Amino acid sequence: MKNIIEIEHLNKSFGEIKAVSDLSFKVKSGELFAFLGVNGAGKSTTINIMCGQLAKDSGKVMIRGEDLDESPDNIKRILGVVFQNSVLDKDLSVRDNLESRAALYGIHGKAFKARLEELSELLEFKELLKRTVGKLSGGQRRRIDIARALLHKPDILILDEPTTGLDPQTRKNIWRVISDLRRNENMTVFLTTHYMEEAADADYVVILDSGIISAEGTPLNLKNTYAGDFVTLYNTEEEKIKQLGVPYEKIKDAYRISVPGTAAATEMILKNPEIFNDYEIMKGKMDDVFLAATGKKLTGGMEK
Repeated sequence: MKNIIEIEHLNKSFGEIKAVSDLSFKVKSGELFAFLGVNGAGKSTTINIMCGQLAKDSGKVMIRGEDLDESPDNIKRILGVVFQNSVLDKDLSVRDNLESRAALYGIHGKAFKARLEELSELLEFKELLKRTVGKLSGGQRRRIDIARALLHKPDILILDEPTTGLDPQTRKNIWRVISDLRRNENMTVFLTTHYMEEAADADYVVILDSGIISAEGTPLNLKNTYAGDFVTLYNTEEEKIKQLGVPYEKIKDAYRISVPGTAAATEMILKNPEIFNDYEIMKGKMDDVFLAATGKKLTGGMEK
């Protein structure tokens, strides 16, 4: 797959504060790319630079083979952005909001009606078209934010904390739509999130800490590098667990042992078959990866 986004040696400071420092990463076409970090890590600064809303101090931003400095308008046309805070006009109806946005891309008349029909079916908001945006629930408003970003069929959808504060069912529905778009239109999705299960489903993850990349890789590689595995033993006695001579913790009706990886777990099991009658091996979670890489907790969601 080709790289659709290439960021090289990006720098941005606000006075004495370095928001991003010598930041370099690549995003492949059609990928779900997760950009993780606590508030103030530099995620939104990077997104605002990519969208042309914020000037960088130095570095290079290439999107679909074009330099942001040379072709900002071309690049804006292939980006769809869902910001953390809704940018919809609360006093206008859903239809009026989308119609005025579509007009900026030259989408009028029959073309707008056809696209509105597609999106209202995809995101299930036909019954909301005449409603004033200010009277919508958070989940309803988020669906319209996403529709707004998709009006011009962008190649890249940027989602900045898209599901924060939404109920689980709405989050699930939004991710169903995003998965459909990736599968059917090969759309690239650039995601920032506080929900670890969303990051766990990504193709590639970059963890940002104070404007610097502290870890990157596929979720599996990151888990293997930073989190190790856990072996949980059921229907056993604490005395037997103590015989293993390794640290453990009691959880509900079981005992959990942390091991460096699957190979170490296998070795322990083969040496002590009489203890391992009822057990499961689990990979560490993205929460563990984030904590190990940054020393901080990224709050939000339980990983599945």
